[in-house]
Amino acid sequence: MDDAIYSCYKTAGKIASQARDYGIKLVKEGVCYLEVVNDIESKILKNGAKLAFPVNISINDIAAHFTPSHNDVDLVFRKGDVVKVDVGAHIDGYIADTAATCEIGNTNYSDMLKASREALDNAIGLMKANVNLLNIGKVIKDTIESYGFKSIDNLTGHSLERYNLHSGLSVPNVPSGTGIIKPKVDDVLAIEPFATDGEGHVTSGNSSNIYISSKSIKSKFIRDSRTRLFAMKIRRRFNTLPFAERWCADLFSNTDIILKTLICRMYKTVSSVDRCKKWNCYTDRTYCYCYGRWM
Repeated sequence: MDDAIYSCYKTAGKIASQARDYGIKLVKEGVCYLEVVNDIESKILKNGAKLAFPVNISINDIAAHFTPSHNDVDLVFRKGDVVKVDVGAHIDGYIADTAATCEIGNTNYSDMLKASREALDNAIGLMKANVNLLNIGKVIKDTIESYGFKSIDNLTGHSLERYNLHSGLSVPNVPSGTGIIKPKVDDVLAIEPFATDGEGHVTSGNSSNIYISSKSIKSKFIRDSRTRLFAMKIRRRFNTLPFAERWCADLFSNTDIILKTLICRMYKTVSSVDRCKKWNCYTDRTYCYCYGRWM
């Protein structure tokens, strides 16, 4: 990895981590989700990066991948909520992906947060080129289970490439499978431990309000001129990166209907099997292994 690319990752990581920490401080009882995501995204842009994906606000048994829509003004944080804030920034397409978790007004889940954080640190300590990623999954699982919680078996970390948030490799949170998966020098990986007091497995839920432009839909084949123009604007504005419905509200009225039916493949909200249980997602940092340099 040359110095220019490495510098982009470092800068994106710094801006994303600052925005993450800033955002966690905004999460308070009675505050609107929408206010928080808008403030975090503005912070990223102000500091010179671009948005790699919409800020995710996932509460309690919603493990990941929810962001409020432009009119979700009634969604507010409540005392006792376990809140995951997931942030992404990029410099020239080189992405940093980071998250943190907090509990509002209580400390009932402090051990869960500690379990995920320790699992992350232990996984980072083992990570290097040519390590078997199943061993990373084992240390994450063992660490989380040592606190009496379960590691989510079907949510993983992932590799990142330029303008590609989820590229080829998965970083497991349990040592599932029998294959040997090894990162190489210059690979960039996000490690994402998920701890839960639930079943240790997630299912897809309702709409997440997050979308990604589908390569299978060509604007020239869309007959309706208004929808075709919308598709072209979406592709130019966001290219291959995920985006939010609220980011498109200025394009046309009834934007959400067009997104759902004609233009994009919808990301589903990821939620737990047992919705009465609370989850903790702690994706603390993106790091880079390249010629012995760490991010």
